[in-house]
Amino acid sequence: MRFIHTSDWHIGRLFQNISLLDDQLFVLKQIKQYAKDYKIDALVVSGDIFDRSVPPSDAVDALNQFIKSIEILAIPIIMISGNHDSAKRLRFGAQQMQKAGLHILADLNDIEQGIVINSETGPVTFYGIPYHDPVEVREAFNTAEQGIEIKSYDQAHTFAAKKILTHKAANYPKQPAVLLSHCFIDGASESDSERPLSIGGADRVSWQPLTEFDYVALGHLHAPQFKGEQHIRYSGSLLKYSFSEYKQNKGVTLVEMDAKGLVSHLHLPLTARHDLRVIEGTLEELIAKGQASLGNSETANEDYLLAKLTDTQVILDPMGRLRAVYPNVLQIERTNFELQSGSKLSQNTTLSSANQRSEEEVFTDFFSQVMNTELSKEQIAILQSTITDARANMEGE
Repeated sequence: MRFIHTSDWHIGRLFQNISLLDDQLFVLKQIKQYAKDYKIDALVVSGDIFDRSVPPSDAVDALNQFIKSIEILAIPIIMISGNHDSAKRLRFGAQQMQKAGLHILADLNDIEQGIVINSETGPVTFYGIPYHDPVEVREAFNTAEQGIEIKSYDQAHTFAAKKILTHKAANYPKQPAVLLSHCFIDGASESDSERPLSIGGADRVSWQPLTEFDYVALGHLHAPQFKGEQHIRYSGSLLKYSFSEYKQNKGVTLVEMDAKGLVSHLHLPLTARHDLRVIEGTLEELIAKGQASLGNSETANEDYLLAKLTDTQVILDPMGRLRAVYPNVLQIERTNFELQSGSKLSQNTTLSSANQRSEEEVFTDFFSQVMNTELSKEQIAILQSTITDARANMEGE
C-alpha cells in the first residue's frame, strides 16, 4: 500500500492581493505526476482544501479539474475539512461521490465510518477527524448526558480519537489504520500564515492518544514535521504562504504500508512556479545581483520577494527601483535605517523635528537623489526666490 499524504492546499488564496491559483495548479500537477510515478493506492488531503469557507468560483473549478484528472487514474481520494473550509459545503453530495472514489470526511457524526482501501499488501482503513471545536463534539455525541466532560480542544480531540480506536478494535482489529486529523499538536512549529484556532494556546492537543494508529496524517501546520513519534506527521502546505516560511522545504509525504503497518515515509519535494524568498543587502547590491542573473535565471527574478535593505541613508522610491529588476517584490524592510544627526532627513535626532523640515531642505534632498548631484549656488538662489514668491502669493490670498 502506497499513499500520498498532503494538506493545506488553501486553493484560492491571495498573498498580498496576488492570486496564487496558477501557482497552486502548477504544484498540483506535480502531485498528479507523483501519483503516477509511484503508482499510489490513495491520495490523502488533511484539511484546508480551500482558503475560505465560501471559495471563489475559479477555486472550485480548479479543484474540480484536479479531482477529475485523478479520477482518470482510478486513485481514491480521501479528504477532511479544515478550519478554513466550510464542512457542510465541502461535504455536499459526499455519499454519492464515494461511488466515484472521492471520500469527503467532513461530518463529526461519521468519524467511525472507516474507508477501507485495498492494495497488493492487503486492506488499510482510513479514518478522518474533521476540524472541530469542543462545542461541536459535545453536541454531536451528547457527551453531557454521558457524564463526559468536554471543555477543551484537547479533550474533544482525545474523545474523537479514542472513539475511532474503539471502533477499529471491534471491526478491523488486524488491519492497519490511518487517521486524518486537522489540528494543532502541542509543541509543533507554527508559521505566520496559519489562522489561530483559538486565543492563548487553548487550541493545542496532545499527540499521545494518537500513537496506536499506524500512521497519522495531520493538517493545519504548514511546516513538514513530526511530533511525538515519527508516524504522527504534518505534510505541510502546498506552497509558502508567508515570508516566515521562506526556509521551509514544501512537499508531500509518500507513505508505504504493509499488512503489519507502517513501512516507510518519504518527503517528495514540490517546486514552486514562483518561490517565496528573502533577499538582503544594499539597494545597489540587490539591483546589481538582479541584473546579473537576468540572462541566466530569469524566473528567479520573478519570485515573490521580501527585500531587506541594509542602507542607512534615505532612499528615493526603493520599491519602484527594485521592481524594475524584480517585478514581484512584495515587501521591503529597512534593517539598518536610522534618523541620524546631520542626515539629510533631519537636523536633530527626533522624528518630530524631521517632520518640520523647510521646503528648501525637502527639495534639496529630492534633487540630490534624482540627479545624483548637489544644487549649485545659482540654483539654490532660484529655489529660495521661488519659495519666497510662493509664500507671498499664499499670504496674499
